[in-house]
Amino acid sequence: MTTTAPPVQQPQPPRTVRKLIVEVLDARNLLPKDGQGSSSPYVVVDFDGHKSRTSTVCRNLNPVWNESFEFEVPDPKTMEYDELEIEVYNDKKMSNGNARKNHFLGRVKIYGSQFAKKGEEGLIYFQLEKKSVFSWIRGEIGLRVYYFDELVDEQKTEGPPPPEKEAPPPGIPVAQAVAEDGKVIEVPVPTDVAMEASQSPPDVTIEEAPPVVTVHPEHMHNHHHYYHHAQPLPPQFPPEVRKMQASRVPEAESVGFYRKQNRDFSPKVISGKAVGESERIMPYDLVEPMQFLFIRIVKARGLAANHSPYVRIRVSNQHVKSKPANYRPGESSANPEWNQVFSLPHNKLEWANSNLEISIWDTPSAHFLGGVCFDLSDVPVRESPDSPLAPQWYRLEGYAGEDPNFGVVSGDIQLAVWIGTQADEAFQESWSTDAPFVAYTRSKVYQSPKMWYLRVTIIEVQDLHIIPNLPPLTAPEIRVKAQLGFQSTRTRRGVMNNHTTSIFWHEDLVFVAGEPLEDNLILLVEDRTAKELGHVMIPVDSIEQRHDERHVGSKWFSLDGGTGVGAGAGGPAGGPPYCGRIHVRMCLEGGYHVLDEAAHVCSDYRPTAKQLWKPAIGILELGILGARSLLPMKSMAGGKGSTDAYCVAKYGKKWVRTRTITDTCDPRWNEQYTWQVYDPCTVLTIGVFDNWRMYFDPAEGKPDFRIGKIRIRVSTLESNKVYTNSYPLLVLQPTGLKKMGEIEVAIRFSCPSVLPETCAIYGQPLLPRMHYLRPLGVAQQEALRGAATKMVAAWLARSEPLLGPEVVRYMLDADSHNWSMRKSKANWFRIVAVLAWAVGLAKWLDDIRRWKNPITTVLVHLLYLVLVWYPDLIVPTGFLYVFLIGVWYYRFKPKIPAGMDTRLSHAEVVDPDELDEEFDPIPSSRPPDIVRIRYDRLRILAARVQTTLGDLATQGERVQALVSWRDPRATKLFIGVCLTITVVLYAVPPKMVAVALGFYFLRHPMFRDPMPPASLNFFRRLPSLSDRLL
Repeated sequence: MTTTAPPVQQPQPPRTVRKLIVEVLDARNLLPKDGQGSSSPYVVVDFDGHKSRTSTVCRNLNPVWNESFEFEVPDPKTMEYDELEIEVYNDKKMSNGNARKNHFLGRVKIYGSQFAKKGEEGLIYFQLEKKSVFSWIRGEIGLRVYYFDELVDEQKTEGPPPPEKEAPPPGIPVAQAVAEDGKVIEVPVPTDVAMEASQSPPDVTIEEAPPVVTVHPEHMHNHHHYYHHAQPLPPQFPPEVRKMQASRVPEAESVGFYRKQNRDFSPKVISGKAVGESERIMPYDLVEPMQFLFIRIVKARGLAANHSPYVRIRVSNQHVKSKPANYRPGESSANPEWNQVFSLPHNKLEWANSNLEISIWDTPSAHFLGGVCFDLSDVPVRESPDSPLAPQWYRLEGYAGEDPNFGVVSGDIQLAVWIGTQADEAFQESWSTDAPFVAYTRSKVYQSPKMWYLRVTIIEVQDLHIIPNLPPLTAPEIRVKAQLGFQSTRTRRGVMNNHTTSIFWHEDLVFVAGEPLEDNLILLVEDRTAKELGHVMIPVDSIEQRHDERHVGSKWFSLDGGTGVGAGAGGPAGGPPYCGRIHVRMCLEGGYHVLDEAAHVCSDYRPTAKQLWKPAIGILELGILGARSLLPMKSMAGGKGSTDAYCVAKYGKKWVRTRTITDTCDPRWNEQYTWQVYDPCTVLTIGVFDNWRMYFDPAEGKPDFRIGKIRIRVSTLESNKVYTNSYPLLVLQPTGLKKMGEIEVAIRFSCPSVLPETCAIYGQPLLPRMHYLRPLGVAQQEALRGAATKMVAAWLARSEPLLGPEVVRYMLDADSHNWSMRKSKANWFRIVAVLAWAVGLAKWLDDIRRWKNPITTVLVHLLYLVLVWYPDLIVPTGFLYVFLIGVWYYRFKPKIPAGMDTRLSHAEVVDPDELDEEFDPIPSSRPPDIVRIRYDRLRILAARVQTTLGDLATQGERVQALVSWRDPRATKLFIGVCLTITVVLYAVPPKMVAVALGFYFLRHPMFRDPMPPASLNFFRRLPSLSDRLL
């Protein structure tokens, strides 16, 4: 018998395996659960069904484990959706037999989006959470969680080959699922093509289900010639090529708008766009599809002699040309490359019988080098998410009977032509014009920089060289000045110890540091004359990061560069002179949220450290449809008004900017963007601006003009409902309120409305935990917010196209803290409106007392009797009344998200001088007479506030005077009445007293005295301390 050697198996390439490391370090302040005032805790770590357990620490409420566990991530691509669950229990074996079970001490859920990469991890103390509403949990656990990737060589084990199974159809992968009875069932999984189809355009994040059908159109082979037939190379085409038909792409549905007068400042629902509930949400379903003709010019080969060729595109009355060609190193001028995409608005009516002409011309000599022509009726239609259309080679042809001076035509051009929509991935980088300002007209997505709070604690300074000629018994005034970029602050005067030469402060200084952490922290020690006694420079990227309130070690730094007495002495080993040393404690705070917006319109409350982020609860989708009736912002040649509008939307760290629609007062953008929502109690800001930078040199810094903005609070949106509305664009100018036009948007908040995590957010603190453990002052937080706004503006100004500082400041409400008489009036009337319910209740009671409606008064008497006789019904009746009020007001709930309210803002009727004062910068630029008038007006207003505060203080002092014996006769009367009331209440049943008092209060007006009651007269006669004021 002859035996055949088994086939040699090729070694498998190593695969990448992601490992998750969980270090359980310690816990603090656990709850005693062993019945003896302590606990014996242990930790169970659960990831992907694999559980690991730490050792048990006997009888310790602050246990230390320092144990590490390793897990394998099943799929790194979906790691952000994995959960790591850590539970803490009390070991019943250590409880001397008193415990029946292992008592639950708390748990922590960490999601894959919170895992840190190795090298970026940090020690984080997580608050232990409850398992149910009735759990009693306290304490926190210290964890360090990170992941890393490693290569693993797969070794095949010898054994009989597995039985062959029927192979699935090619191109369809198979996944295995285990049923309940233990059988293995093979089910198909989505193909790679479907996975690609579910992806969204590059600057929009849309997490949607993949479409059901994926079609790959190819280029059409029927194209016309440039007076001669230009045959494509090669001429093979698939038979299933799809042509553009009139019925294939329906016309975009027209959107009708009901226009009112210019004084209508209320948002309106846009009619004509039917929004129905569908089972599948497709990308770009919030906006109208807009068709564009796309031309991708790749390269050419075999051209005639030329110097710098360019491509000219002509269709109907539109002309556009490409940028000059590029050449690969070593390539001849006959093989230029462009790699450029053009998008031209597609108009079926105007282009019904038009041709697309693409020609190549030489720049210096203006010679025609050849061209091709296409019939637009044969151009294929590409619908997202189809795969990109492959470019093809086409023979360049010349004119029939061409002029010999036009030059020799030869060579081929590689290009692709198709009709698509704004959902096409090539749309974002396409050229719609060959004007030099095309870079300032494209849509872009920006990201705010990652910002940290830098806390610097100045502890002490030693060995300073201080000037000795100070007056006797005079301590030197030493201060520390800290600088970080454009931020600068000083400490208070230091305290000097009599026994040592050290100067102490123990003062915290807080700055805003932005990534990349390239700046240096400069600490300067100065005397009262601002003379430098020494300084030190500390790189910010070398400062330790912390995510909670744990203690950070302090450091000593030697001071350099002092100019005081004795500073010239050389340092050790001939180094720089020794000027003393400074003791500081520094850390980058990752547990805070760096506010760059006003707190009441904030769009994000997440802390800086990504490890502390909770998972997103939903997706916010915004469709920017367009604008209507915008006012002309600039004058063009011939006195014609023009507006070049673009829209900016900001939510969280993500900024989006639409393309600029030039020279129109009714721009249509039809662009859609998405954001992940982590907290529904946030605000989306949308602003419209007129583009001025596109016409000027960037060095001139010509700012863009604001047209208006709106804010939409996410919590006011119902889940999974599309709102398609138009909002007025209002701008408050020194001349008054002005309506600049209307913006049309479609918005949807996709979120499970009954998800427990969503409902639990309303019971959690608004800001991260560190804001409550170590709160920042109001003035300090406002100064840090101004610094953060400047950093965001400087960061976005580096982009191309840049987002101007004036745009960033307007979107972030950087001037919201400035003084304004109009805002003060608005806030006062807001307080009055809040207290209106109390005023209404008082009026209703007064009407009951005066028997204006006898039937209602009798019913109130009966209700009062029931509540007095059954007092246990008072609290439930009150909550029932609140419930009925809520149900009643459901009829009047807002149908659409509210926009800017001019009446609430007191912007419709406002004094011109108050507006001029609001727009006056600090320091004032107005003449002294106007400033003096405004100062006197402010003094008059302050006098009213002063009088009101004095009246409130008087009422409180009269209450104190009841028993303070400042008026002996009044105090005697009061305590005598109190004794009488005590005796009566002891002798008479309280229900009878309550009924008597209630009926006396509700007595008929015929039994009333029109004068004030004696009790009120007695209270008003009590003395206050106002007569002692100077």
